[in-house]
Amino acid sequence: MNTAEILKKVRQIEIKTGRLVSETFAGEYQSVFKGRGMEFAEVREYVPGDDIRSIDWNVTARSSKPFVKRYIEERELTLLIICDISASQTFGSSDRAKNEAAAELAAMFAFSAMKNNDKTGLLLFTDRAELYIPPRKGKNHILRIIRELVAYAPANKGTDIAKALSMVNKIMKRKGIVFLLSDFHAPDFSRELRLTAQRHDLIPVVLSDPIERSLPCCNTLLASNWLEGGPGTQVGVADLSSHAFLSAYRKHAEMERKGLERTMLSAGVQWIDVNVESDIYTPVVKFFRQRQKRIRM
Repeated sequence: MNTAEILKKVRQIEIKTGRLVSETFAGEYQSVFKGRGMEFAEVREYVPGDDIRSIDWNVTARSSKPFVKRYIEERELTLLIICDISASQTFGSSDRAKNEAAAELAAMFAFSAMKNNDKTGLLLFTDRAELYIPPRKGKNHILRIIRELVAYAPANKGTDIAKALSMVNKIMKRKGIVFLLSDFHAPDFSRELRLTAQRHDLIPVVLSDPIERSLPCCNTLLASNWLEGGPGTQVGVADLSSHAFLSAYRKHAEMERKGLERTMLSAGVQWIDVNVESDIYTPVVKFFRQRQKRIRM
């Protein structure tokens, strides 16, 4: 894309996700992600209904009137968006590729953080860290993040989630919110996932295309070797009229899926499933509402 196309795409994402944040998601974000605690705000005169346990007896004694201490939540948090930009993320069997869905969702998370006065950072990765933008506040900062999500050209094609999470654990010294957007077609990352979940509020977002789970029955299809178990560069022809091949493909996809679920459960994380062919926002809102209910229980 040229500069004009990039700016147009960024603006489209800003308008779309900004509306969603204002109408729906910002409140869900705030209710789920709490601040680090309470901090003292002021002392004010007691009014009927105030909790007597909050009375400041020293000020009350000096003024001969009851005064209470008021506290507010220390709200400011740090959000880091980790986004997989490997070759497999460019795949999409419909109008939206996985990397496009990732950009839209990341923008929604970033604008929600901005609306709640939180800092936002970005880490783009393949089989190495490609780009790191330290957490900051402000709309211009968020627009820069969206621009990189839309236009950044990765140097490598592979995927190494373990390496990306290791970097996160080094650069984020205090507990923060971490969204990890990927299709999770990667070598073992279970140890790093568990460590990151222990240190931070980690939410994996699993981006998938329906064709990755079940191929259509038709004639032949020219495809790269992810048909046989992972993204790559080798090209071959798969016979999609073969029921044996289609069955083997579905079984392989199911086996990979179950393995990913075991990894998530073992790490103690709750994840969001997003089908990029359909509505990508509803699963996110549903996830946060369910999590909000669990917090209240």
